Amino acid sequence: MTSNKSELSGSAPDIMAEFSKLTHASTAHMNKLRMTTIYTDGEVSAKYKVMAAALWSVSARCEPCVKYYAREACQRGVTDKEFAEFMAVATGMGGCVGETWAIKAFKAFKEYQVGENDSDLSDSSDIECQCA
Repeated sequence: MTSNKSELSGSAPDIMAEFSKLTHASTAHMNKLRMTTIYTDGEVSAKYKVMAAALWSVSARCEPCVKYYAREACQRGVTDKEFAEFMAVATGMGGCVGETWAIKAFKAFKEYQVGENDSDLSDSSDIECQCA
């Protein structure tokens, strides 16, 4: 099963709209929650919340999420050192598996930094990860 919204909507043009209708707009509610909790500055800046989301995506082993939050971190001006330090937590907590996924996330981050990965996730509205 895919976690990429664009792949889901591409397989059946109305699947996301139908799902939203049948679930009382649950997807829209989740997106609003993300906007409020992750992308809004508070006592903790959105920059650090995005890195925390990237760390969580590594823990969940969700590749679309890893790529999405790596790109979001890049767009918010996260430095190599900051991102690597956050990903080191995954290594410390997750051992070899955590390190493998942390390296995947760091690779995606570096690719977005130099513009090598833009084709994968060119439109942020199409890449909201729908992890369960």
